[in-house]
Amino acid sequence: MAEIGIIGSKGRMGEALSRAIADAGHQLAGGVDQGETPGPLAAVSDALVDFSAPAALQANLDAALAASTAIVIGTTGLEAEHFAAIDKAAETIPVLQTGNTSLGVTLLAHLAREAASKLGPEWDIEVLEMHHRHKVDAPSGTAKLLGEAAAEGRGIDLASHMESGRHGNTGARAEGAIGFAALRGGSVAGDHSVILAGDEERITLSHSAENRMIFARGAVKAAGWMIGKPAGRYTMNDVLGL
Repeated sequence: MAEIGIIGSKGRMGEALSRAIADAGHQLAGGVDQGETPGPLAAVSDALVDFSAPAALQANLDAALAASTAIVIGTTGLEAEHFAAIDKAAETIPVLQTGNTSLGVTLLAHLAREAASKLGPEWDIEVLEMHHRHKVDAPSGTAKLLGEAAAEGRGIDLASHMESGRHGNTGARAEGAIGFAALRGGSVAGDHSVILAGDEERITLSHSAENRMIFARGAVKAAGWMIGKPAGRYTMNDVLGL
């Protein structure tokens, strides 16, 4: 049994994480939210799970570092400076950062990577995602994760091959591009598809999230797996042994 602390405990994900911790037989060490200091929580936790906000990331990492506590980061909307901070923290403590903690999405990304590696650039890759009306970032962290997986499979850099938010006369699709489309509406927890379109044939790899509990269960599994691991940057692939 592990003591797991939640950063962002009063949000919808925080409530789901509390249930997932209990279901997994672990102990809830406590929770903090906006305006509260994460240091005391980190000191009594074997691992932290952070689903808060990008602006809080550095303080959360500092707390984990001070307490030598493993941390799982599921916060989306991160920028280059956030990833640099995560890399720095991972030199001292175990850190797992992902755009999606679902075990199913982790496997989907693995399949997308494998498919992209086997098919040439004449196969167009599009990532389609839909989320609830309240989601503020687009493309979603999961969509970016899937795009990164496809780019890794192709041996290319996603940033230089990404096409997102097409509108108006954009010209023909560039060969080798990885396109993104984001839909928003209703209460959709998260739908993602990776479409590989060739001449006269098409492959669609999809995942549908029916409840936030899938993300909570995956995050708790990751937190338990992280305990006792050496310092380093980990992914959900490591948790599943992919």
